[in-house]
Amino acid sequence: MEPQIPKGFRDFLPERMRLRKRLIAKMTDIFERFGFEPLDTPCLEYAETLLGKYGEEGDRLIYKFQDRGERMVALRYDLTIPLSRVVAMHPEIIKPFKRYHIAPVWRADKPQKGRFREFYQCDIDIIGTTSSYADGELLVITYTVLKELGFKNFIIRINNRKILNAFAVNNGIGEERLPDFLRSLDKLDKTGLEGVFAELTEKGLMNDQLRTSLTAMTGDSAAADHNESLALLDSIVMGHEAGRQGVAELRILHETLQASNVDPACYRFDFTLARGLDYYTGPIFETIVTEPKIGSITGGGRYDNLIGLFSKETFPATGTSFGLERLITIMEELGSAESKQSLTQVLITQFDPQLMPHNLRIAGMLRDAGINTEVYFSQDKLKKQLTYASHKAIPFVAILGPDEHRDGKITVKNMTTGNQETILQYDMESWFRTQLLQP
Repeated sequence: MEPQIPKGFRDFLPERMRLRKRLIAKMTDIFERFGFEPLDTPCLEYAETLLGKYGEEGDRLIYKFQDRGERMVALRYDLTIPLSRVVAMHPEIIKPFKRYHIAPVWRADKPQKGRFREFYQCDIDIIGTTSSYADGELLVITYTVLKELGFKNFIIRINNRKILNAFAVNNGIGEERLPDFLRSLDKLDKTGLEGVFAELTEKGLMNDQLRTSLTAMTGDSAAADHNESLALLDSIVMGHEAGRQGVAELRILHETLQASNVDPACYRFDFTLARGLDYYTGPIFETIVTEPKIGSITGGGRYDNLIGLFSKETFPATGTSFGLERLITIMEELGSAESKQSLTQVLITQFDPQLMPHNLRIAGMLRDAGINTEVYFSQDKLKKQLTYASHKAIPFVAILGPDEHRDGKITVKNMTTGNQETILQYDMESWFRTQLLQP
């Protein structure tokens, strides 16, 4: 049997897992800094829970099958629908409910650079408030995460479904066809404006007024000044109350970003942003990096009606998601991923088999002190043990020979500098702590 895994799925070897754990730990720290709490849900849901929530294209990508009880079940497509189900099943949860969820999701998509069939999403959501300041906080967190991960060239694109809906209605598209219009506009980055026109024509939605308006808006939507962009959006929702409300919500987002000292060069109000999922109802946002070009690395928005699909009582909600795989791909391409140094900080070699019980005792002392320690078990030559430590990038090697054991000492070799010194065993904890804190 030839060992292999399905296309679009991957194994994560230790070097890659170290980077993933570091990014997850950093995001967890930031999410909790803003008052979010952890949540987890099953990877498997009833198919009816997921189907019909993402639009036709999303439904086609859901992994669904019949289990042994002849029940139709599905692997979760994202983390938002499971959250909505949780809130509907547990109305006693205190609102606003601020949760984060970092877990794998599955989509039967075509694998490509930065896109896989199994991948991790890192979601934050706020349930139970209609305030646009909640949407703004999600953008502040997005900026904070990317900055603390070392990203420099990124832009958070911001729009509002209410504005897009007003634009569509004002240009001859009936409200029942709004999802079709938005799904076509969402492909602008992939197909270009002519591609969008062709799809709208195929759907029977194109007219001369819409062509003229879309051409004008896609050419002017990236105005340099934020206030100028908001004024432009104001101009296209004239006579549409919900559209005016959408622009007012974006002004609150702008106020939140300004008050939080977010670099104005890192966000823009962009009419061309549509976000293809059907459940968005208000502000929508996604982040792109200018180099390398890999598509969006975060995305989200407000979905005030979604929870009501699972419950008689609905709750306003907003959220955003970070694509862990794409973040890692970009960091690796830019050379900003972590070094190859092992998580093991000290390797205790086997110099004399008779001293192994003492090696184990010393390892226990270091582990109790919070120092990651590995013991070499085989009776190999010391050179081979040092080579093992070097290949694994373990920074320190400890050697206990008969002389050191007799004197209550141990010899330590710094594998980076090559320096070697003998220290008292009862000084080990403080000595290693001092050395490991050095850059």
